[in-house]
Amino acid sequence: MRVLSVDLGTSNTVAVLSAHGRPPRVVEVDGSATMPSAVFAAEDGAIIVGRDAERRARLDPSRFEPNPKRRVDESTLLLGDNVITVTDALAAVLHRVAEETSRQLGGVQPDEVRLTHPAQWGTVRRNVLLSAARLAGFNCNLVLVPEPVAAAAHFASFPDRTLNTGQALAVYDLGAGTFDCAIVGATQNGFAVLAEDGLADLGGLDVDQALLEHVGRQVSNKDPQRWQRLLRPETTGDRRAQRALREDVRAAKEALSRHPQTEVPMPEPFQDVLITRAELEALVRPSMLRSVELLVAVLRSNGMVPEHLAGIYLVGGSSRLPLVASLIGEQLRIVPTTLDQPETAVALGAHHVSRDGAAMWTQDLRTNPPSGPVAIPYAGQQPQTGYREPDTVRTYPVVAPPRPHFQQSAAEPDSRRNLLIGLGAVAAVAVIVAIVAIVVRATGGTNAPSAAECQQPGTIDAKGFTPCLRNLAGDVPEHSNCAPGWQRIMPGLRELGGSVVSCSIGNPNEGTQIVYTQLDTQEAAQRRADLLLEFNGVTSDQVEAEWSGNGLSGTYRAVTSDTFGTVVFTVDDRPLVGMVLKPNDKKQLDPNTMADEFEQTIQPGTA
Repeated sequence: MRVLSVDLGTSNTVAVLSAHGRPPRVVEVDGSATMPSAVFAAEDGAIIVGRDAERRARLDPSRFEPNPKRRVDESTLLLGDNVITVTDALAAVLHRVAEETSRQLGGVQPDEVRLTHPAQWGTVRRNVLLSAARLAGFNCNLVLVPEPVAAAAHFASFPDRTLNTGQALAVYDLGAGTFDCAIVGATQNGFAVLAEDGLADLGGLDVDQALLEHVGRQVSNKDPQRWQRLLRPETTGDRRAQRALREDVRAAKEALSRHPQTEVPMPEPFQDVLITRAELEALVRPSMLRSVELLVAVLRSNGMVPEHLAGIYLVGGSSRLPLVASLIGEQLRIVPTTLDQPETAVALGAHHVSRDGAAMWTQDLRTNPPSGPVAIPYAGQQPQTGYREPDTVRTYPVVAPPRPHFQQSAAEPDSRRNLLIGLGAVAAVAVIVAIVAIVVRATGGTNAPSAAECQQPGTIDAKGFTPCLRNLAGDVPEHSNCAPGWQRIMPGLRELGGSVVSCSIGNPNEGTQIVYTQLDTQEAAQRRADLLLEFNGVTSDQVEAEWSGNGLSGTYRAVTSDTFGTVVFTVDDRPLVGMVLKPNDKKQLDPNTMADEFEQTIQPGTA
């Protein structure tokens, strides 16, 4: 079984591969164990990643985003004159990993991909990561693993570090973008997150910023205007100078983890600045002390004291700062542990987490108290009896809408590139033919209406469909009973405006019900979507993803309650909204099953 683990970090991405029965190994991308998570938007729409992105940033820094993961809560990024989604940016990074992994596997993809994520990430952020993985080309099983669980598994994989059932490990994760800490307990089935917290405003990037400001205080008086241009660049030349300075500051920080002093090269007219480790530690000591105090608070919130811990494990590149270990020793009287490279610990540890262990949280530990010796399941081991795929796992096909293309590796041979281009052209023709056939069938042989035409009411056929609603419904009317209005779902309901069609698949009282609505504006469609979700009750336990078909693309949200399972889907550039409603009589529905039904039977172009 070929298993790939990917730790997509704020600054760097690490991938670990286990294949053909061999031990896990780090996948080197562009000759390095860590690949920058940076992206660069080229003028032709390509998204360039990694070290190639960093090199291109020197030419036009306005098109460069060094830390797309840190902007996961934003929908889009403006890079130069290109607007790309955060999902596309993360997908481009993962695509480069997929490309290199496939090359090393002789052209095939892994059977399973494990994606690590911060323990604090909720459903929306996790779905962004899953969507990015699908867009990147990982069409296999996807398993999400909380980072502290992976770190604990890596710690326990060493013979002299085994954790017994009932023992707990503190994970101190200081990455580039954030600080996270967690208490992870060992159970019979693996590991459970007992408590966790973090600081969104503390990471390696913040240390870099503190050091940059310290340097500025020493040199800015020589030419204040020039220094302000470095901090707030207005021209391409200024952006290049700022980019080079920030890289030099980061390199100096890393050097001070190994040496007592170093110099920061400065652009003209400033002189190079000598800085010492003592100066850096004085700058960041208050921030690092905050992180250690938070770790203590998390420990106490779980009713524990430092003596209860089996150890404190340091992960994340910024945990290399000697001050971190010193403060932990002072505050908790425990010498923390670092194994191998802290940057690769999480990705390596994900290989030692079973799929059921990947979704284990505190409630699992409390309802199933551990007893007996610990047995850590390994990847590839058969799941235990009664195993249920965790809610954080999504293994569904996604037909992606048109996206900015990812730049292929420069190292790819010309012959292979020509072959891929040829196969791609053939595939493209086949896809176009298939799409045309679907659209023609769905629209009765006519051309699909444009976005502008869907802003108008349109003619209504005998079943209540406008051309735009017919395009949205796809093949559904061919295998269901449809009628104008809400009559098939809520007889007598007339107060909701717009052109409405309701369809029943199977028994009207027991089967799946679908409502299609066309309104005057997209704003009205979004309000209607929110209202429809309220029929079921919007909760944090939901699935949100993108869909496409019949020349349309948009997003959908799936939620469930004790009464119904609901999917509400909208279209990006048209005032259209749809709702799928299914009775939850046996209380067996969850957001994942509703999402699967939408994608497999209702999403336009799926039949």
